[in-house]
Amino acid sequence: MGGAGTGEAVTGGASTDELAERVQAGDQRALARVISLIESGDPRVRSVMKALAPSVSGARVIGLTGAPGAGKSTVTSALVKAFRGAGERVAVLAVDPSSPFSGGALLGDRVRMQGHATDSGVFIRSMASRGQLGGLAAATPQGVRAMDAAGFGVILIETVGVGQAEVEIASAADSTIVLVVPGMGDSIQAAKAGVLEVADVLVVNKADRPDTQATVRDLRNMIALSSAEWKPPIVTTVGTSGEGIDDLVRQLDRHWEWLGTGGERERRRLGRARDEVTALAFGVVRERLAVPDELAARVAAGETGPLEAAAELLASTGF
Repeated sequence: MGGAGTGEAVTGGASTDELAERVQAGDQRALARVISLIESGDPRVRSVMKALAPSVSGARVIGLTGAPGAGKSTVTSALVKAFRGAGERVAVLAVDPSSPFSGGALLGDRVRMQGHATDSGVFIRSMASRGQLGGLAAATPQGVRAMDAAGFGVILIETVGVGQAEVEIASAADSTIVLVVPGMGDSIQAAKAGVLEVADVLVVNKADRPDTQATVRDLRNMIALSSAEWKPPIVTTVGTSGEGIDDLVRQLDRHWEWLGTGGERERRRLGRARDEVTALAFGVVRERLAVPDELAARVAAGETGPLEAAAELLASTGF
């Protein structure tokens, strides 16, 4: 009775097929339950996602990344308002740092976006990264698929503000926005970390600060060294007032149109699907590859090397 009750608490008493149908009908509570299933690794998520697959139409996915304090949540909220003004249904997946105790999301970006709380055309969900490198939760791709199946035309992914490890966002989004702030050395740090290499649009936020033009100049010099076909435009914004957000949307639209030429969008989405399948497969492999204490003890004692131990482990488990 207790086990069934726990399952029903997540699915709301509905079968997986019923849950999928409700998501496809735009039921946000059902969508929230599906994302909870995804996050918890519930085995029922496989049948739910299979039922949702025909409804996944390829929503426009936009990622936002940048150093802590760059104003990602503020700009995200401003983008939600802009896309809603254009008639789009918008979903936000805010990937937060994890609590080391509960594994839950700490920052609660939904609190910062309360202005959209009463809008039925907006869905906002925080997801714990659970320590995963790259700033994205392992469940992010499936969460995006569920949001797409629920009929959201634009999905915004906001990553944790860890700065240098956030290049993974590029593999999860059609367009990647990298935010920097004047006077904080973000542009130089971003260049060192390789974040500029994944930027499709560069945003200098908090552009009411005095060092804005110097930061823009630095970024232009860095972009000039790039040999990439798409040169990321630089947009200055003041997220708190909405200044520059219309220009940011225009540049995102330009990039979206560019993606439609020469098969670039399809190449990116093929890569995204490949990465998603690989990550899920590695997850299964990791669950099966429990290292016996005896084998770990031999490595710790120097009786065998870690490479030999790894080969032994793989051979013993049939991989």
